[in-house]
Amino acid sequence: MAAPGAGVPLRVMSYNIHSQRDDTAALAAVVRATAPDVVIVQEGPRRFRWRQRSAALAESFGLVVAAGGLPALGNLLLTSLRVGVTALRCQRFPLTPGRHLRGAAYADCVVGDGARFTVAGSHLSTDPAERPVQAALFARGLAAATAPVIIGADLNEGPDGPAWATVAAGRADAALAMDRADRLTFSCASPRRRIDALFVDPRITVVDYDVVDTPQTRRASDHFPVLVDLKLPASG
Repeated sequence: MAAPGAGVPLRVMSYNIHSQRDDTAALAAVVRATAPDVVIVQEGPRRFRWRQRSAALAESFGLVVAAGGLPALGNLLLTSLRVGVTALRCQRFPLTPGRHLRGAAYADCVVGDGARFTVAGSHLSTDPAERPVQAALFARGLAAATAPVIIGADLNEGPDGPAWATVAAGRADAALAMDRADRLTFSCASPRRRIDALFVDPRITVVDYDVVDTPQTRRASDHFPVLVDLKLPASG
């Protein structure tokens, strides 16, 4: 990893927003208070008027839409104006009859003096038989990235699960990097599991990690947001 003072700073949040079914004012306040450069959203708009609703969500956070929405089945990538988006793509996983259609969103980005990275988000199935297949397809999509990758996901299983292992392979778990794997992410009402994760390419330095547990986050969603500070390798 890079030396502690080297690299380009980037603050990233990964957040399952529970389809905005909770306190949306608290949700916006949570994100604005942390001032992230990138927010990786799970359970974002994916149905009627999804473009307008995605834009309104981004505006409430003080951010703009980078990628995702309906084409990625509710996975949404939002960025500050500090981040430039150079390419985007969406992925849909095969539908298992009787289950929800799921997918992933990817955006190639640049920040600072040309530091490049790819951010990706997904929300895997609640079905333990379906999750490993989705994880393998997500991992294949991640392998196409040439820049250092930042991954935010609701994996619907803990670190001992096979889907988690597939997505994490060859990458740093930001919670482990900061010795904070005891910080649970679900549910806000009764925290008992760490199913929301943020993984980074080994070329990226994890500077700080937090699971934001406040009165506001407990009103905003049924998941706590994961917040990390990173240092990206400088360009060149």
